[in-house]
Amino acid sequence: MIERLYSLLETLGFSHPLHPMLTHIPMGMIIGMVTFSLLGIVWKKPNFSQTAYHCSIFALLAVIPVISAGILDWQQFQEGEWSGLIVAKMVLGGTLTALLATSVILKKKGVPTKKLLLIYLLCLACAGGLGYSGGELVYG
Repeated sequence: MIERLYSLLETLGFSHPLHPMLTHIPMGMIIGMVTFSLLGIVWKKPNFSQTAYHCSIFALLAVIPVISAGILDWQQFQEGEWSGLIVAKMVLGGTLTALLATSVILKKKGVPTKKLLLIYLLCLACAGGLGYSGGELVYG
């Protein structure tokens, strides 16, 4: 089934992996949520904190297709071969998803922005680890 999808895409002139073009969506939102959270704290502007929250929701929604595309690409281009980098990406991807969900839940419960910033920074650390391990996997 996966082969059919990639064959169809290739007939349309698209022969690249799907995952890399999607990763920028949650990664950009994670950078945005950290930035807006910091601005909200420093300038004491609740609108920035609210924007950080919206970024976290969008990142959480976007991470699902990114992980799905990553699994499809891994099956197609690396034949599902396990390696330390694949395991790292799976652990970090799961951790990132859990942290994003936690940030959304905590914000709904009214947790202060400074505490949310810690969760946002952990998300940023996971995103950095995912980017690094992905780069090593492809270019390493």
